[in-house]
Amino acid sequence: MQQRYVGNSGFRVSSLSLGTMSWAQETDEQDAAEVLHAFVAAGGTVIDTAASYGQGRAEAMLGSMLGDVVARSEVVISTKAGVSSSDSRRSINASRGSMLSALDASLARLGTDYIDIWFAHEWDPNVPLDETLSALELAQRTGRARYVGISNYNGWQTAKAAAVAGFTLVANQSEYSLVQRKAEEELIPAVEDAGLGLMAWAPLGRGVLSGKYRGQIPADSRAAQSRLAAYVEPYLEPGASRVVEAVAMAARGLGRSPLDVSLSWLLSRPGVATAIIGARNAVQLKELLDAQLTVLPAEISRALEDVSAP
Repeated sequence: MQQRYVGNSGFRVSSLSLGTMSWAQETDEQDAAEVLHAFVAAGGTVIDTAASYGQGRAEAMLGSMLGDVVARSEVVISTKAGVSSSDSRRSINASRGSMLSALDASLARLGTDYIDIWFAHEWDPNVPLDETLSALELAQRTGRARYVGISNYNGWQTAKAAAVAGFTLVANQSEYSLVQRKAEEELIPAVEDAGLGLMAWAPLGRGVLSGKYRGQIPADSRAAQSRLAAYVEPYLEPGASRVVEAVAMAARGLGRSPLDVSLSWLLSRPGVATAIIGARNAVQLKELLDAQLTVLPAEISRALEDVSAP
């Protein structure tokens, strides 16, 4: 798997990152272990998680596999702090104290003494930005995080964070795909101007760009589950469906899969360092690892950009 630099930094990541949002929920320990082993064997390095995923259980599951399924030295751990959920309520707290407490808890669950890249999970309008940034700086200065970044910050928030930080932010995690191109309006220009790299989550439009929702909702899909149906629903609308059909047509013409076409387009976009894929089992991961991930013909890219234009 291709290794790429993140922004202007020396931080290297695999072109695909393995997301763990479903771990300890839809993905059990056996499936997670199979996926992790296969991903690393294929040359993948980045495992992306968060303190809020499964209320910490995803981190704990990953931690239990370090040393047994894969060596700690083989993986790049990416995790996030500042968001919590309980009783179906989601809250944001990016204060210095909350962030640093969350970092220590993440390290304990993961069973490691450092995080490769640690993110402020979301912008907190109730906390001064410099306070949130001070937590990132301390984590990096004390060696608990090798690199730091921001997640789900929009364009002006990213520009402001990069301008006021007295240290280097290397990445922004944000949603970006052929059915969600809002990042192109302000975020990607801000990311490139600040020298950051974009780690794109939901690169397959929360699953719809794989083509599996064309005319149906599979029983084992996220859209069929009460917990995640609302997550997928926005991309089952007619506008997104037109994009999916265009991707399917391009895939047929190229002799490639729709997910290969979608990921190949994304990975060729300015500023994008890696695509965070959320394979829930080994079968889904194999489909992703079989993708060519090579640059699309220019006329195909232009056609997809025309039909998916915001």
